[in-house]
Amino acid sequence: MMISLTTTPTPVWDYNAYWDFIVPIGIVFLILLLSNALRRKVKFIRNSLMPTAIIGGFVGLGLKYLLEWLFGGYAGFPELTAVNELLSVLTYHTIAIGFIALGLKTIDKAKEENVLTGKPLKNGLFIVCNYLMQGILGLVITIGLALIFTEVAPFSGVLLPMGYGQGPGQAFNIGRIFETAAGFVGGTDFGLAISTLGFVSACVGGVIYLAILVKKRKIKRAYIDGVSEPQEGDVYSPEEIPLVESIDKLTVQIALVGVIYLATWLILFGLTALINNSDVAFLINSVKPLLWGFNFIFAIFVTMAFKQILKGLKKAKLMKRTYTNNYMLNRIAGVAFDIMIIASIMAIDLQKLSSGWGLVIALAILGIVGAVATYFYDLYVARRVYKGYENEAFLAFYGMMTGTASTGIALLREVDPNFKTPAANDLVTGSTTAILFGFPILLITGIIFNDGPDHPFGFWLFGCLAIMTVLFLVFHYFLIKKPREKKIKAAKK
Repeated sequence: MMISLTTTPTPVWDYNAYWDFIVPIGIVFLILLLSNALRRKVKFIRNSLMPTAIIGGFVGLGLKYLLEWLFGGYAGFPELTAVNELLSVLTYHTIAIGFIALGLKTIDKAKEENVLTGKPLKNGLFIVCNYLMQGILGLVITIGLALIFTEVAPFSGVLLPMGYGQGPGQAFNIGRIFETAAGFVGGTDFGLAISTLGFVSACVGGVIYLAILVKKRKIKRAYIDGVSEPQEGDVYSPEEIPLVESIDKLTVQIALVGVIYLATWLILFGLTALINNSDVAFLINSVKPLLWGFNFIFAIFVTMAFKQILKGLKKAKLMKRTYTNNYMLNRIAGVAFDIMIIASIMAIDLQKLSSGWGLVIALAILGIVGAVATYFYDLYVARRVYKGYENEAFLAFYGMMTGTASTGIALLREVDPNFKTPAANDLVTGSTTAILFGFPILLITGIIFNDGPDHPFGFWLFGCLAIMTVLFLVFHYFLIKKPREKKIKAAKK
């Protein structure tokens, strides 16, 4: 019996089928190499201490708009169209991949006795306090401006922590909810514009702080003469699998990351199916977008569970060798974060900044106040809580709380390229514990606009502002409070 195939294979010369994902990655890496050459050869750029990936992001952003201006858009250039659309895809996935790689790293307690340890609960409180502080300031600003400009929604100030603290993804999601569910015209564009200003704040504030440290000779520049070479023990240990066997050791690391991310997708897919079957409007319209927006948080949870499974297998002697390698996992995370930084900045749409005078004024005030307040608050907390690695903690958290986790990593790598301090892992553990403390904020974004367009200054608006203020005061108190045990030990001495 003859079997007829009804489907026709897509030809290899069909761009959309074979090259639409490769071309953007190639362009990102090309821009990265060009930016690295600029940073090393141009004295002004080199002295600015701007991380290479951030330079690449703005170079790519400029080239994107230059091409659009020269050719009047992307019509007739499918390659450019694909690049513009898939930059957000790269941004979305690489942040999760980077955090999975960092989360898989193991700590040898015998070798790490004198190494500073992180503070998971403090990290979570620190992140949430930033959200609350930004949200409170944002609401105060937009409530005042809404009395003058009718196009400014009084609740739109809560987009400040979404754009600064959460990044473009969450700013887009919450802004879209405000636009579709609350009638805030231009809400999506407003959220993306705030995230744009957040990237600028992260770069400017971080670079200024790095320059101050260099001038005071408190740090040595990490990348003046290139990166440090790995030691033999970093790449290979007798307890680990060989470098090259029937499968390459780096392949195993990439495979572990891929399996964990696949499990993350399955969990999100299952939760989404449950939400869709619930027929609850709030869950479908508000919670579902938040789940997928926090994909990297779920990835961290899966990574933690996976590490416990590996420990259990080794303890039961079902697995004799260690499959993870810290050096290679750091390199995977480094590649992911470099791609993330460039793609996220290139994906910015500058046209979102021109949405009317009221919104432009609101964006300018929110951007400046958010940057200054976050800078000095993070500096204050870093000096009080993160003793021994204050500079690294400030750069990591300030970069994340104004841009994304990737910009925090980019600034951190200028002073701690090999992640020897707990600052990088603090972002991972902090993002995990922040879910516990920050859940009320997510609920607030879904109810703060319930007063309606006819009575915008009502119970829900001021009630949410009051709740955020109380939460900030309580969380900040426990954040800066010193552990009682340390006081007792000090008294005995």
